[in-house]
Amino acid sequence: MPTYINTIETALPANLADQNQIADFMVDHLGLDEREEKKLRVLYRASGIKQRYSVLRDFAENLNGQSFFKEDAFPSAKPRMLIYQKHAINLAKQASEKAIGVSDIEKDQITHLIAVSCTGMYAPGLDIELIEHLGLSTSTQRTSINFMGCYAAFNAMKVANNIISSNPDAKVLIVCVELCSIHLQEKKDDENLLANAIFGDGAAAMILTSSSSSKSLEMRNFFSDLALDARDEMGWYIGDHGFEMHLSSKVPDVIKDGIGELTTRLLDKIQLEVADIDFFAIHPGGKRILDVIEAKLSISKEQNAAAREILRTHGNMSSPTVLFVIKKILEGMTPDDNQKHLLSFAFGPGLTMESAVLKTHIDA
Repeated sequence: MPTYINTIETALPANLADQNQIADFMVDHLGLDEREEKKLRVLYRASGIKQRYSVLRDFAENLNGQSFFKEDAFPSAKPRMLIYQKHAINLAKQASEKAIGVSDIEKDQITHLIAVSCTGMYAPGLDIELIEHLGLSTSTQRTSINFMGCYAAFNAMKVANNIISSNPDAKVLIVCVELCSIHLQEKKDDENLLANAIFGDGAAAMILTSSSSSKSLEMRNFFSDLALDARDEMGWYIGDHGFEMHLSSKVPDVIKDGIGELTTRLLDKIQLEVADIDFFAIHPGGKRILDVIEAKLSISKEQNAAAREILRTHGNMSSPTVLFVIKKILEGMTPDDNQKHLLSFAFGPGLTMESAVLKTHIDA
């Protein structure tokens, strides 16, 4: 029994700042000297990012000292988690209501909820709050996927696929929400400067069933692998001052070394080759990651335009980001694109490399 993604919808917080504004904020709040400032501004210009969204107003406005991130007094973990608890549910609810609203599924028909996030935790958590805020049945079966990073949407899709394979009547709602911007760290090392340069906030929601809609994606196959020799090149840890990202500059090279075999092993399972792929939905973890994958798989920038556009306009929002890319591709499809294949990738701590092939179902 196939599983279909019938709806993907997204939500963004109200506060938008361009990279220059965020760079100005970082220079002021980190107290950078002239050499450090020049290095930071070069990094921001080379990021491939024009703007990012945040639940915080700090980066776009002069708040006269009333900002969340105060110079020389960055918040501890608890205030950050309180911000997460206040705002994550709102973004998750917005994305979910949009997804339900454009689907042919009523709220009381949803049987399973999968809540995905790595930027905050509390209990009773996001899953239970969504049941209440969306008005779903209290008997809705719930699964939470936490702290897996940028590739977590793939795990959610695989869980949904297993649910629907065993119960064709199931109607699954997946919600990914991340507030990356609340974990800005008061550090000047290269890793933190890089992390602070690329991450933003956002949410995405999907509805999956055993039947296709007028424009849907069928799950064909998944393949996941670990580059354990590089497990220390990317990490996500809970510190005294929020969650701390360890992001080595070697990550794109690790992905470059592994992406060819990952792709071959995925496509061999369904007897396809890269030449058979019509669309590419690559998680834009950073500009260099997109560069190395394009070079390794001989993909043009035009073929990978959706990922580059999401990176440019949103930055890296962790788990929802690849769903933003898939949604953008799906929106541009016409009936001529029926029965074509989409190849998708996402990456995260481990070093984890996730891949999936989806097949289009578009009515004339």
